Amino acid sequence: MKRLFCVFAFWLMGATAFSAHYNGFKVSVYTRAYEVEKMKDLHWLDSTWTIISNQVKVDKIYLETHRDLLIVADATLEQAKKYFLDRGIEVGGGITYTINEANSFETFCYSNPEHRKIVREIAEHTAKHFDDFILDDFFFTSCKSDMEIKAKGNKSWTQYRTELMTEAGIDLVIKPAKKVNPKVKVIIKYPNWYDHFQGLGFDLKNGPQIFDGVWSGTETRDPSSDQHLQNYLSYNIIRYLDNLRPGHNYGGWVDSGGSNMGLDRYAEQLWLTIFAKAPEIALFAYNQLIGVSLRPDAHRTPWQGQATSFDYDEMTKPVNLNGQTVIPTTLARAAGYTFETIDRFIHKLGKPVGIKSYKPAHALGDDFLQNYFGMIGLPMDMYDRFPVGEKVVLLTEQAKYDPDIMTKVKEQLTKGNDVVITSGLLSAIPDRIAEVAELRATKKALVNDFGLAGKIGKDLLIPQVQYQTNDAWELISAGRPLTKGVSGYPMALRASYSRGNLYVLTIPEDFGNLYDLPVGVLNVFRQILSKGLDLRIDAPAGVGLFLYDNGTFIVESFLDEPVTIRVHTREGIERITDVLTGAVIAEQPESAEAGMYLRRFRPDDKNTVFRVTLMPHSYRVFSI
Repeated sequence: MKRLFCVFAFWLMGATAFSAHYNGFKVSVYTRAYEVEKMKDLHWLDSTWTIISNQVKVDKIYLETHRDLLIVADATLEQAKKYFLDRGIEVGGGITYTINEANSFETFCYSNPEHRKIVREIAEHTAKHFDDFILDDFFFTSCKSDMEIKAKGNKSWTQYRTELMTEAGIDLVIKPAKKVNPKVKVIIKYPNWYDHFQGLGFDLKNGPQIFDGVWSGTETRDPSSDQHLQNYLSYNIIRYLDNLRPGHNYGGWVDSGGSNMGLDRYAEQLWLTIFAKAPEIALFAYNQLIGVSLRPDAHRTPWQGQATSFDYDEMTKPVNLNGQTVIPTTLARAAGYTFETIDRFIHKLGKPVGIKSYKPAHALGDDFLQNYFGMIGLPMDMYDRFPVGEKVVLLTEQAKYDPDIMTKVKEQLTKGNDVVITSGLLSAIPDRIAEVAELRATKKALVNDFGLAGKIGKDLLIPQVQYQTNDAWELISAGRPLTKGVSGYPMALRASYSRGNLYVLTIPEDFGNLYDLPVGVLNVFRQILSKGLDLRIDAPAGVGLFLYDNGTFIVESFLDEPVTIRVHTREGIERITDVLTGAVIAEQPESAEAGMYLRRFRPDDKNTVFRVTLMPHSYRVFSI
């Protein structure tokens, strides 16, 4: 009887300690070695943890053992670990392999025997204390020392570094860690700049298979800052990395970057990560959650007070999470409030689905273009293998890295399916594309007039897609001017092949100019690419669509003003229901003008239309 009671008590303790506070996702906090080092002072630890835990519910904490050659002592790690376990918080470890992060993220040189010894010892030190640990962003190398230059020889930097870091991951981290602790899971966190990974040694071909799991950097911050990443990447990278090895993408990772634009931007990164169905989200980092104070002058945006998805005033109201009422003071409460709002519905969503886009491992070209597509209402689903049997496959310039790409394209077309390529891919491999249609894109043009699809008040520089008359057909054109002008160029082109169609989408030279295109042009892009989906949107750029396999979907506006959009579903749907409010939206007749271009090349595309209004930087959740 005593043994049975102990088993029950252990089960109850485990269920209490490690069950998520939210429906469908867990929340964790990553702690840098600098703050873990301070945790040797229990007063500092207790006072700072109180600030965080009073504002956001946390399931797990990651304690970093090394950063910038600071190695946290055994006693400090064990004391901090015990503190959190005693409070029902799961504990994992972390490593940042930097020598001096402040010096342009100075990394280790992995051909240097002394550096290799340190890297191995850090892994062993960490595995002693934790059954799982994460390698933060910096398990790459930017080192170009004389030793590395000699070791590289005639290889490209990409080849040399990916081979070097794959070997280092196995021999310096995984094997030594598992020798010390056979139970340990070694997880690599990949940062947000995924298209450029291979140049610094991140190996997406082998890495997800070698490590026990991956984490995804979903920090998009301010798109005008150094990385120029689009908001949609916070969703897209989760889906991409999950598709590399399904079930082994353990979560997304957001820091305070972008909060200078208002806390809406911070909250948006959090909910986009969860929209992608990340099972866990890590808040980076402990120091930001206690140190970034709430400032209405900087954090409260002009569009507040319009019933937006993130309500700053509601967020700053007193909160009671641990049996006492506190006034929110730091970034931690913005995270907690965001999680509470999405907790109402996220478990009702199915598996994310979208337009299949093929990106071979280590491919460059049309860098990060899929995220711009996401910002114009095209739900992306990226794969490192050609998606066979799909009604539509999207190929950007990255597909040129596949030597057998045209064999796969022709197989797709002969089965009666479509292939959509960008003008970037056409420019890169015109001779190979000519196996299907003889097209070229060698010249540029300035355009501002798209005929009946609309005009804009600025000139855009686009590639001139050229074709053999009557072998391919323009679906929509552009000129300067086009109406009553003397020349024009395709924005969307169709060439038939066997039972399928090859489409070419003309992408402006500046991808950001996609946001300047008239709605009429965007709608043609959407209809071409959405053939295999249950619905699409009719909206200006800056509105995103997120689809799930159980008939639920989300529309989100990234715009500063309210916007009314149209949702096109498959024929026969009479209403859609707002999951949060229960409000029912009935179908609306589609105007002849709205469908003019679309019916020219898809007369069979019959659908039902619903009108939806979105507040600035807000989302709505619906079920069909």
